[in-house]
Amino acid sequence: MKEALLKMHLAVFLWGFTGVLGKVITLNEFPLVWYRVLLSSLFFIAVLIFKKELKLITLKQFGRFFVIGAIIALHWCCFFGAIKYSNASIALVCMSTAGIFTAVLEPITLKTRFNYKEVLLGLVALLGVYFIYHFEFEYAVGIALGVIAALLSTVFTLMNKKIVNDFKPRPMAFYEIFSAFLFLSLLTPFFMAYFPEVSFTPVGYDWLWLVILSLFCTVWGQSLALDALKKLSTFTTVLAVNLEPVYGVILAIIFL
Repeated sequence: MKEALLKMHLAVFLWGFTGVLGKVITLNEFPLVWYRVLLSSLFFIAVLIFKKELKLITLKQFGRFFVIGAIIALHWCCFFGAIKYSNASIALVCMSTAGIFTAVLEPITLKTRFNYKEVLLGLVALLGVYFIYHFEFEYAVGIALGVIAALLSTVFTLMNKKIVNDFKPRPMAFYEIFSAFLFLSLLTPFFMAYFPEVSFTPVGYDWLWLVILSLFCTVWGQSLALDALKKLSTFTTVLAVNLEPVYGVILAIIFL
């Protein structure tokens, strides 16, 4: 249990960097996430081949991974959109609202007992976000995207909880991230048709930040989180993720 908690907190700390990286990378949220999942997929393939963990899965299994991957892709697009439309700290703090979504959805999806203490803790986080940002009308879009990102985070965490014991963490993370890449690639022509002014070309240090985002925050972070999820409850996991704003805001103060 202690080891699982340590792995989850290390993953959350790595995810805390995403707020900083999302701010310094010049790309729009959609191409930013597309590059993230593309590079992460390539890194995952290299690691899985080296570790001899790359195995084929059934079409039914891939279909399940594709759904989770699509939700992860949308979650990241909303999260980085929240950063672009507001700032790193607002986007990260909005992620703490995932607690209330988990407290309500977990008993429904996993058939567990309804826990009123978890609902109360989730409401405290939700009220905290309201009291901090209810008057920041210029950040309304960013706050809305941040809350949607939190909801999507809860959904794919619950879906992962159902299947996490059937797969090794790294192959599972790879198939989900690769599915996210396929999903966004299918959407790319439509995105470019509606937003032709958006550039898909990284500039300056973008490539360096994208590599760090993909290798450390995604490949390493997702693998640690899925491994920890085998032993932790969904609510404990989401509660740990609530520390992401703390780590992220501190890192944003240091680097931004």
